[in-house]
Amino acid sequence: MLQHITIPRGPIELAADLHLPDDIDEAAPLRAVVLSTPGSSVKEQIGANYASRLAARGIAALVFDPAHQGQSGGEPRDLEDPYRRGEDISYAIDTLSTIPGIDPERIGVLGVCAGGGYAVHTARTDHRIKAVGTVAPSDIGTAFRSFQPDGPAAALDTMADARIEETRTGELTRANWLPDTLEDAAAAGLTDIDTTQAITFYRTERGRNEHSTNRRLSRGDSLLLGYDAYHLVDQLMTQPLQVILAGRIGNTGSYESGMQLWKLAPNPVDLMVIEGAGHYEMYDEPEYVDAAIDRLATFYSDNL
Repeated sequence: MLQHITIPRGPIELAADLHLPDDIDEAAPLRAVVLSTPGSSVKEQIGANYASRLAARGIAALVFDPAHQGQSGGEPRDLEDPYRRGEDISYAIDTLSTIPGIDPERIGVLGVCAGGGYAVHTARTDHRIKAVGTVAPSDIGTAFRSFQPDGPAAALDTMADARIEETRTGELTRANWLPDTLEDAAAAGLTDIDTTQAITFYRTERGRNEHSTNRRLSRGDSLLLGYDAYHLVDQLMTQPLQVILAGRIGNTGSYESGMQLWKLAPNPVDLMVIEGAGHYEMYDEPEYVDAAIDRLATFYSDNL
């Protein structure tokens, strides 16, 4: 059962989908999970794949479009602000905890890819979150710093000059998250399996959504470069943690990031490596998603 809802977030609203079990015992309030999706993704993509399966296991699941993206409000569009992404999760919990039939004392979070880092960063200081699940989690700050050929400090200098120019002209610039087509990727020499699978998911009928623009506001990149999703995790994130990783280690860094998170967390409960799966295959391949959901459903049932 799917309900379209809105999440008040200050002067704007977030567009959200609440996935509910078909059979609801009104006398027994539900466990619930807020999903935090990958960068560039909207609620109908990866989030829906996981949320619908959690609901089928008796766990309510709320997935939303981030502020400034998808069908949610917020200007300028296409902004990926890691700090606002974390705040989005807390606003989602505000709304979820007031919905009849949801137990506000049994709310967890599930983050996928960059959404895993955002979920962890939020759970450190929002202890309404009682359990933290992650699938192929990525610290987007570490990832962005590693992409800079001349180092992150030099990149910030370039971004400072670009923002001065934007301010002068009033024209905001945007960058691609991914090449728009496999042909564009090949022309740029990006033929590795992870890039190919990312494009095949996001930019073809397999996973494309009209509200996922594949564009990122360039001025937000300086925020990403300074972000550390796991800062103070060892001191503040006391909740039980589930980490699920793709066993085929590619160039996304999510395997290494997940292992780092596992070692940092004060209360790691379960670590699962799905052999043969690639990072982007964890988004929608039924064999791998179902295996992850089996483990996550047990984790949330035990810890919420």
